[in-house]
Amino acid sequence: MNQAPRAVNTVLLVAAALLVLFPLSGSIFYIQLLTKIMVMAIFAMSLDLLVGYTGLVSLGHAAFFGIAGYAVALMSPKYEAASLWLTLPAAMGVCAAFALLTGALVLRTSGIYFIMVTLAFAQMAYFLFHDTGLGGGSDGVYIYNKPEMKLGDWQVLNLENLNHFYFLVLILMVVVYLLLRRMLDSPFGHALVGIKINEHRMRSLGFPTFRYKLAAYVIAGAIGGMSGYLAALQFGFVNPEILSWHQSGSVLMMVILGGMGSLHGPIIGAFAFVLLQEIFSNQAWFGAAAKHWQLAMGIFIILVALRLPEGLAGLLTKFRLRKTLAYRDR
Repeated sequence: MNQAPRAVNTVLLVAAALLVLFPLSGSIFYIQLLTKIMVMAIFAMSLDLLVGYTGLVSLGHAAFFGIAGYAVALMSPKYEAASLWLTLPAAMGVCAAFALLTGALVLRTSGIYFIMVTLAFAQMAYFLFHDTGLGGGSDGVYIYNKPEMKLGDWQVLNLENLNHFYFLVLILMVVVYLLLRRMLDSPFGHALVGIKINEHRMRSLGFPTFRYKLAAYVIAGAIGGMSGYLAALQFGFVNPEILSWHQSGSVLMMVILGGMGSLHGPIIGAFAFVLLQEIFSNQAWFGAAAKHWQLAMGIFIILVALRLPEGLAGLLTKFRLRKTLAYRDR
């Protein structure tokens, strides 16, 4: 293992340890904020599987996020708690089925056409919940009771407890990272990268590229659904806005900001994006200018894209490279 991956692994381990210890601070606001960031990190990793590794730029990824949120809301009884062991797989399964059906169509296109067709399907899902009574229309749906997480009579985690829910999201974020990392290190993952670089050559070598892309699309949809499920539980409410193109655009910016094609990049991007949003919109610091936080965010992302083509994740690689070159010059 070269030094760059070793340095990345060390940073990730330290960051994970800090996240485990953070609830000891007792800060309710920041625990909720970090929970939201980790949910978005899962969402960003799912999109990076398409954008960074398969070369499929989707502008409709929010469809999976929103469908899973509505799925758990519709499966949750009003006066009693459902089971997490039932609702989470069901919500992810619905998203995987939606990805399978739509992916069989959208993956027959490429480039700008792929972007527009994924956006079209996401908007169809948006108007399904917005214009019908299925999801409460524009008012949305409330989730009155979080699902139970029990093994027999033993309650593994009480999701009504802020810290317990925080640790559930942290565990799932780590599990998703490790599973995707293992998958992308496999022959399947190498085939996806090959498709991104030169699909025609991969097809000429005998690889069923359509099936590989469809499998990646379904996996990304299911993981995106997991993040939507967790977001719905955190806020106890879903409305059609979580399926809008704004949501897809935001998660795409997280991937670009952190660095495409590196699983830790989307995590860094999610943390940076949400924290910068909190900073730029802070009226105590910026006064009336805080309401224009999108302008400051846009300028920051443009600067990162121009100066750091590999995203914020590339900073560590550059630092290690400079240190190595300085050591060799001695």
